[in-house]
Amino acid sequence: MEFYSELRHLWQGYAKVSNGEQNRTTSLSSDEGMIDIATTGNMDERIIQDEIGTVQYSTDEIPGIGQYDDFHTIDWQRDIARDRMRHRYIVKKRSNSILDLVRGAHDAWSGWLCVLLVGLVTGMVAGIIDIGASWMSDLKYGLCPQAFWLNQEQCCWSFNETSVDDKGNCSQWMMWSELITNSRTGVGAYIISYMFFIAWALLFASLAAGLVRMFAPYACGSGIPEIKTILSGFIIRGYLGKWTLIIKSVGIMLSVSAGLSLGKEGPMVHIASCIGNILSYLFPKYGRNEAKKREILSAAAAAGVSVAFGAPIGGVLFSLEEVSYYFPLKTLWRSFFCALVAAFVLRSINPFGNEHSVLFYVEYNKPWVFIELVPFVGLGIIGGAIATVFIKANIWWCRYRKTSRLGQYPVTEVLVVTAITAVIAYPNPFTRMSTSQLIYLLFSQCGVSAADGLCNYDNSPDDPGVYTAVWLLVLALLFKLITTIFTFGMKVPCGLFIPSLCLGGIVGRIVGIGMQQLAVAYPHIFIFATECASGEDCITPGLYAMVGAAAVLGGVTRMTVSLVVIMFELTGGVRYIVPLMAAAMASKWVGDALGKQGIYDAHINLNGYPFLDSKEEFAHTSLAADVMQPKRNEPLSVLTQDSMTVEDVTQLLKETEHNGFPVVVSRESQYLVGFVLRRDLSLAIENARRTVEGVQTDSLVLFSSNPSQPLGPGSSPPLKLKKILDMAPITITDQTPMETVVDMFRKLGLRQTLVTHHGRLLGVITKKDVLRYIKQIDNEDPNSVLFN
Repeated sequence: MEFYSELRHLWQGYAKVSNGEQNRTTSLSSDEGMIDIATTGNMDERIIQDEIGTVQYSTDEIPGIGQYDDFHTIDWQRDIARDRMRHRYIVKKRSNSILDLVRGAHDAWSGWLCVLLVGLVTGMVAGIIDIGASWMSDLKYGLCPQAFWLNQEQCCWSFNETSVDDKGNCSQWMMWSELITNSRTGVGAYIISYMFFIAWALLFASLAAGLVRMFAPYACGSGIPEIKTILSGFIIRGYLGKWTLIIKSVGIMLSVSAGLSLGKEGPMVHIASCIGNILSYLFPKYGRNEAKKREILSAAAAAGVSVAFGAPIGGVLFSLEEVSYYFPLKTLWRSFFCALVAAFVLRSINPFGNEHSVLFYVEYNKPWVFIELVPFVGLGIIGGAIATVFIKANIWWCRYRKTSRLGQYPVTEVLVVTAITAVIAYPNPFTRMSTSQLIYLLFSQCGVSAADGLCNYDNSPDDPGVYTAVWLLVLALLFKLITTIFTFGMKVPCGLFIPSLCLGGIVGRIVGIGMQQLAVAYPHIFIFATECASGEDCITPGLYAMVGAAAVLGGVTRMTVSLVVIMFELTGGVRYIVPLMAAAMASKWVGDALGKQGIYDAHINLNGYPFLDSKEEFAHTSLAADVMQPKRNEPLSVLTQDSMTVEDVTQLLKETEHNGFPVVVSRESQYLVGFVLRRDLSLAIENARRTVEGVQTDSLVLFSSNPSQPLGPGSSPPLKLKKILDMAPITITDQTPMETVVDMFRKLGLRQTLVTHHGRLLGVITKKDVLRYIKQIDNEDPNSVLFN
């Protein structure tokens, strides 16, 4: 009933405005002797608050009203109500003139236009990043003298090279050793190539770390934990700004090219969200409303995954399952459209240089044997265990970095890790190549062209080539696991999708080779009797690599549905959905059993962001009175509706750091009138002192229409601030179960709720109070929640 009453009063307030109250000015009322902070400008820019206290916004009334400070939580209900009132007004005016009709049409399709632009720009930026990273990665090995701007593959194509050796090199592509000594082989050539490999890696890493430190500190890391927090309603100024976009785009190319154990796919979500945030300011409907802006950011996150993997459907599901907090049906449609446009643009640019828009397209299409579900589930269990080891080790190292002197030398750390990575990686052919190339190799089927020792064996038992391949893969697995633990979280742009896929791909390939050798050695046992008795190779090791990759990535991120869709879009292996599903579920179960959180949620907790996970359950039997601040019989900072002066209010603002203040009838009665935000109160008083004559320190501050006591002769006229007062705040009683309170914070997106008893105000519960209480009852440090 309260909801419908609120809507009725919203409409009444709108009707008053549309009947001619559209040009009110800041004035001194001579008959009542009161200063009224009223509204100026036309109705297209503002909404008037009615007598019941409907949430309002008024962009021209006081600069900054309705906005939020850095590291604060937004009020979803207020922002959504503002947008509904704005929309009703535009619909009402459409019949007035052709211009108003055009404005109404523009407002209706501005959301689609915005996500269209986001998709177009995201696709173009992703194409540039893919091309740049590919060229710089090949620069560590050699150069194309005839056209230095071409990478190795393009160099061979451009000159119609037909003779390519077994390492993938062609005569037009010159190794650094060949440019200096005219030789590709020998000890001297190996040492020169080794030194150039290390030197280029250090150069790229130092540039990436230096750019991040000097121009955009927010450009480091993956960005997905912060994107999740921002989409839940948190403000981080500058995190989605233009400098972050530029430095993150350049930095991820440099980081990947340095050969560090990281990927560019996670940061693409951050880059796309930056693009969505910047373009949303072209449309005031989204740029001036934080809740509406998050609809664009959700669509942008889908576009980021779409261009990262060539997986538009998986991108939409990733945005829905993993990062978005508020995902209405229209956002689903727009996310789908945005991901589609971004994938189309990237396909048109064709950075991979083939007919496929996916990253690791698999050529084979062999059926899998039913009994193989057992090793597939086993890969899921192994993947969940590896993911848990990685998460715990990485969080431990990141916490040590924050609390030790190591955190004071971020560039030095990057250079040391890069040097160690390059020195150890070069001797092993599996770690020398880029991580994306290694994943493609692991997913591939052994064919005519055996590459880098992975397929240099026949299917006869006891072939020494098998042991060589497995030994090199085991070394690569240990190397990738250890280096990824120390790399993720450094002060360079770094993603986790590709390293996780690589770890799982290596494990899966090892298991696949083992199953293949088992089928060759014992083709007539009951497990392989039907499919393998004919002598054909019935086991596909590349399929095991795919399943293992999905298992580790699922264990690290805790994704399920979106992971499976991304994997079959990533590889084109639609036939293998069931093995991927089995491994993803087993991995999630094992991961949840061994560790409560995925890597992104763990980093959110590590950084102290106020993220209230909508997927977790609150099963504790406590009441609102146990959590509210202050506790019973302690003083509560409040404003009275008509008995405080400007000086009293200013002093309260200086003495407290609360984000808002309840307004009561009087300190004696403590009956609730409404709630006013600290920012709005400060801006209103500053604006009144600057623009209105007669405001003095002894002027009464009124949150009601008229003072309860008549003004004395010669007294300063009161300052009326009723229009910034929310007269319909969300309230609960002190006996409300905390389970209900937590659900209200999650589903309504509350910033705070007021606690009353028989109508009298007792205290306030903020989102931070809820998070601290949850940590306290889970035996964790409640002070780890750092931000308001």
